[in-house]
Amino acid sequence: MGSRIFSSPAFFKSIILVLFYTLFWTIPEVEAAKHSGITRNYKFDIKLQNITRLCQTKSIVTVNGKFPGPRIIAREGDRLLIKVVNHVRNNITLHWHGIRQLRSGWADGPAYITQCPIQTGQSYVYNYTITGQRGTLFWHAHISWLRATLYGPIVILPNKHVPYPFPQPFKEVPIIFGEWWKADTETVINQAMQTGSAPNVSDAYTINGLPGPLYNCSAKDTYRLKVKPGKTYLLRLINAALNDELFFSIANHTLTVVEADAVYIKPFKTQTVLLTPGQTTNVLLRTKSKTPNATFLIAARPYVSGPAAFDNSTTTGLLEYEKTAVTTTSTNKKLPVLKPVLPKLNDTSFSFKYNQKIRSLANSKFPANVPQTVNKNFFFTVGLGTTSCSQNQTCSGPNNTRLVASINNVSFVQPNIALLQAHFFKRSKGVFTTDFPTNPPFKFNYTGTPRNNTQVSNGTKVVVLPFNSAVELVLQDTSIIGAESHPLHLHGFNFFVVGMGFGNFDPKKDPTKYNLVDPAERNTVGVPSGGWVALRFRADNPGVWFMHCHLEVHTSWGLKMAWVVLDGKKPNQKLLPPPSDLPKC
Repeated sequence: MGSRIFSSPAFFKSIILVLFYTLFWTIPEVEAAKHSGITRNYKFDIKLQNITRLCQTKSIVTVNGKFPGPRIIAREGDRLLIKVVNHVRNNITLHWHGIRQLRSGWADGPAYITQCPIQTGQSYVYNYTITGQRGTLFWHAHISWLRATLYGPIVILPNKHVPYPFPQPFKEVPIIFGEWWKADTETVINQAMQTGSAPNVSDAYTINGLPGPLYNCSAKDTYRLKVKPGKTYLLRLINAALNDELFFSIANHTLTVVEADAVYIKPFKTQTVLLTPGQTTNVLLRTKSKTPNATFLIAARPYVSGPAAFDNSTTTGLLEYEKTAVTTTSTNKKLPVLKPVLPKLNDTSFSFKYNQKIRSLANSKFPANVPQTVNKNFFFTVGLGTTSCSQNQTCSGPNNTRLVASINNVSFVQPNIALLQAHFFKRSKGVFTTDFPTNPPFKFNYTGTPRNNTQVSNGTKVVVLPFNSAVELVLQDTSIIGAESHPLHLHGFNFFVVGMGFGNFDPKKDPTKYNLVDPAERNTVGVPSGGWVALRFRADNPGVWFMHCHLEVHTSWGLKMAWVVLDGKKPNQKLLPPPSDLPKC
């Protein structure tokens, strides 16, 4: 199919146009990069590495043999050139989660959305500039379940001599949460997709790749955060877990939340931080004025909002104060370990209240540019459903069906050509259609008694947005298989969370309560279990942008779609042409 599409006379005409655009655009781009920041080069070798956890050694896919993967450090305005070389048998793509990718959609990374995968023995240079962003983000694989081991932090520092809008920390520490499987995760999801049932859950959660002492045979694999008394530490928290939202806390210490998804927020104090997969949060940890006679447990465990099986375990690390001359006299004594009190596993009330505390700074330096009026309104239901089992096959879902997930009752079918290529070269026929429903195909009591008919439709459908559209999107959870919190991630944009609530969204009453002054600005948001969330964003970034649930199992089942944002009229409002080394399908 791909060879037919990309070998026609019109295709070669497109190539000539690309060459023209390249000459037209690249010179100003290089000039802009020269003045606003520096170019940073990274080399990512995708290769297998033997790693031992929970008394078992397994071969995992890594970047440069590291687990978690290497840290990317840059400043606002810098250009990044990251050469990824694939030495493993799996197809690979990497996504730079939360990076705006202004006009550089070819570097975004989701497989078959913005690029074909990097095949064995091939390489690709991800080329993008960080514009108007600073804070903590992360990178991860964006194909199948390979992000189980392929992930690492992105630290974006402010411009030189620009201070943080909070006390300057003594030290900055990335803390990245993940999941560990004894089984091969590709086998886990492949088996689930064949049987139509839910996949097996992980065996452990990890802090910076280490499960901690609560797991069997894991005491030596414990993360230790060593601190000095009377100091302020900036903890850059990242939830890279595949399928679980996580509560995080440090015993006997209060945390001050100062940033969410690489956007500064109004600081607030909390004992517990909640992160969905895909979310990042910066917190300030102020240590005690004197070295205490105790060690403090750092802990993370899941927030569970749905009926599915989950990994009911807790990963822990240790916060250890450096010993002073006074405390070394009692070194023979074993210090007591104090444990934090985490919310209950299903504490949806805590989740809702916590998220309502996150507010943009909304000041002159860091304005909240939320669209005050909108010209495109969408209402999307999100949730699980079923689809018929293939002929001559037995499936494990209800009544011999397979479990699927959908948005507005459409379960996304992955194409075999990247959507962005098909869009750019005007070759969408047979690849995608532009009839994604703007509202659910039928109305029902979304969070009430489930419908009898749980069947969903399939398709590769997109929504087309004119450049600079002001969009309002309401995401409504459904209880068809069971109400559940869904962390929705939008590529290519930050959005403003202008409202959220429980039950069914009321289009007359609920918009009157929107926060259009200082709403949270995010790239990933948890749709409340049995509730709704209202988002606004401006479609000022041309390209094809993926939106999906960041629970990997739901993405595999089809809870995903794409927005096509058309070019604007000015040269700096148009998608740049593809790079020469863009992988081929």
